[in-house]
Amino acid sequence: MNFEPYPFEKLNNLLLNIIPNKNYEPSILTIGEPQFETPQFIQDSLSNNTSLLKKYPKTSGEADLRDAQIEFVKTRFGVELKDEQIIPTFGTREVLFNFPQFLLFDIKEPTMAFTNPFYQIYEGAAIASRANIIHINLNEQNNFKAEIDEDVLAKCDLVIINFPNNPTSSVLTLDELAQWVKMALKHNFILLNDECYSEIYTGEKIPSLLEASVHAGNPEFKNTLVINSISKRSSAPGLRNGFIAGDEEILKEYMKYRTYIGCAAPLPLQSAAAEAWRDEEHVAQAREVYKNNFKLAKEILDIDMPEATFYIWLKVDDAIEFTKKLYEKYNVKVLPGEYLARTDVNGENPGIGYVRIALVENEEKTKDALNRIKECING
Repeated sequence: MNFEPYPFEKLNNLLLNIIPNKNYEPSILTIGEPQFETPQFIQDSLSNNTSLLKKYPKTSGEADLRDAQIEFVKTRFGVELKDEQIIPTFGTREVLFNFPQFLLFDIKEPTMAFTNPFYQIYEGAAIASRANIIHINLNEQNNFKAEIDEDVLAKCDLVIINFPNNPTSSVLTLDELAQWVKMALKHNFILLNDECYSEIYTGEKIPSLLEASVHAGNPEFKNTLVINSISKRSSAPGLRNGFIAGDEEILKEYMKYRTYIGCAAPLPLQSAAAEAWRDEEHVAQAREVYKNNFKLAKEILDIDMPEATFYIWLKVDDAIEFTKKLYEKYNVKVLPGEYLARTDVNGENPGIGYVRIALVENEEKTKDALNRIKECING
């Protein structure tokens, strides 16, 4: 298998021989990892359940965790799932990598499409599945929203979209998501939305593809799946807990597959995750922090406030040169957009001319970093 180097490896190579300005404290705004303590009640649950380490965890997840996730979906999105329509997962990275391999295994020449720029696991899964890849470009012309091209979709076996989007922060409305559901049914491809940023929004709640499926007249979620995670919403990426939900016929067979790959979460982690899924107060507090960071970005960089995520997709003249200059003169690390995208069949790389900035620090550190970025832009 020929996997591309990860974006952070490319960044390290880019900055390898650059000595940053020591007059500034290092500011690393490259990775989507909340720099806040995991809420104490989650930590307490984890430490109070270490005795459960003596037991093997079920691949299907413990009933308490499944119930908590089902309760979350109902409370947050107004969608009632049956037990057969959800599977707890060991985070979502593993499911994004192994689910396409499961789904596409028996297809002779599979085709997989995904939004571009993208989370690199999508591409890795396509390579591991020996799939033909189609890029769905997100650019300024389409307002960073995935456009429907029926001629392209008719060729697809699996389509992965990601809204709210990493890295562009764009979102799709309920009606826009419903159109994707209708396309999945019309052209018989499997549609999966990566919803890991659904809980980090600045105004109105962000809809789920599950809601859109019901809205589109597909209450059984045929050909429709979502994934979600507590990593961002609960500042707990190390807890490794998520789920995949939707089409129960697909999930029934996928559950069999998962029994072979050894990805069951340890029981203390499942107990802590169940507590996290059930609580909304800590999520609301985190949302306010990220919203305030966006307000600072609007004030300092004169940008529009994104509707979701904690990323700024900042347009610059030359992302590579800007990244190097920002690191050398201001000791701030950001990620060039072209490292998060690929050049499509038409020769377009929609990441060129952008940098991704992850606003995952507290207000003081965020304000300081944003002011340095502004100086770099103006300098």
